[in-house]
Amino acid sequence: MRVAVTGGGGFLGSHLCEALLRRGDSVVCLDNFSTGDPENIAPLLAHPAFEFQHVDVSVSVQVAGRVDAVAHLASPASPPDYLRHPLETLAVGSRGTENALRLALRHSARFVLASTSEIYGDPLVHPQEETYWGNVNSIGPRSVYDEAKRYAEAVSAAYHRTHGVDVGIARIFNTYGPRMRPHDGRVVSSFITQALTGEPLTIYGDGGQTRSFCYVDDLVRGLVALLDASDMGPFNLGNPVERTVSELASLVLEMTGSSSEVQHHPLPVDDPVRRRPVITRAREVLGWEPEIDITEGLRRTVAYFGAHADRLAASASAIRGGQDATVPPAAATPAPFKPQTIPGPAGAATGVASPAPGAPVAGG
Repeated sequence: MRVAVTGGGGFLGSHLCEALLRRGDSVVCLDNFSTGDPENIAPLLAHPAFEFQHVDVSVSVQVAGRVDAVAHLASPASPPDYLRHPLETLAVGSRGTENALRLALRHSARFVLASTSEIYGDPLVHPQEETYWGNVNSIGPRSVYDEAKRYAEAVSAAYHRTHGVDVGIARIFNTYGPRMRPHDGRVVSSFITQALTGEPLTIYGDGGQTRSFCYVDDLVRGLVALLDASDMGPFNLGNPVERTVSELASLVLEMTGSSSEVQHHPLPVDDPVRRRPVITRAREVLGWEPEIDITEGLRRTVAYFGAHADRLAASASAIRGGQDATVPPAAATPAPFKPQTIPGPAGAATGVASPAPGAPVAGG
């Protein structure tokens, strides 16, 4: 199978590209590294079944040759990223999704949308089943991400009904693991970075809010199963074990042996209080459920972060202290990446390089 993966240079996208190559598929990775990292796909560049296009998918998605499936993962996904790039986030969720759908339509390909648990907003129903319509503030600061994904689901369903596109929708809950950026503002990466650098762990609110943490390898297995299926869903993909943020902080401190203290800050606007997926549909239709518990997942993630001490040091200041939801922290500068030339469609050559600093582009 030949799969086009938008946002393939991001945290989840790069793991998906790797998993597909590992099972013998060919992969066309599309990204512009607005929130992804060229280093994520650097080990894949020499693979004969891997192609890369540096492209903003909200502008255009063109892939030469056969395409059997399209996995649309391109989008900022952490609050600091989409709060820094609100218009780009809306663009990739709308125009980017439509461009990816048109690619699938042209090739009669399976289309899988990486949606999010954020479409449930701050849920009034707990735990969350796919039949729940959500509780979203359509004009709040988080709406640029929430509504972009809700529109992406709506347009995907419309392409399915109108044009017969073979659509699958994954609603992804909190996912963590290697290749998360230390400064991305998500709770697992922030806690690990703060613990390893001796900074106070930042907890918003009283720490009683809950999340369900799924290790990246498990999540990617779910995405691959959805690519291979023919059901639209939507499917909740996440770990149904619910933990408070305070419990996560204690686990990270224990895992790292850190003596960092814990500091409490005001809860951001529209931050969900409880979040836990019902995954019955994924179990029954996809034969999927998480296998890696949080202790093992955190061990692997801490080991990855510990092996990138230079990035931790550069990121510590970006996530220090409490952050107002409308004033996201500054991004840390990623390690430089040397441009490389790799095979492209029909023997063409494609250059890989980081985008210019501050370029207003959407992807990864």
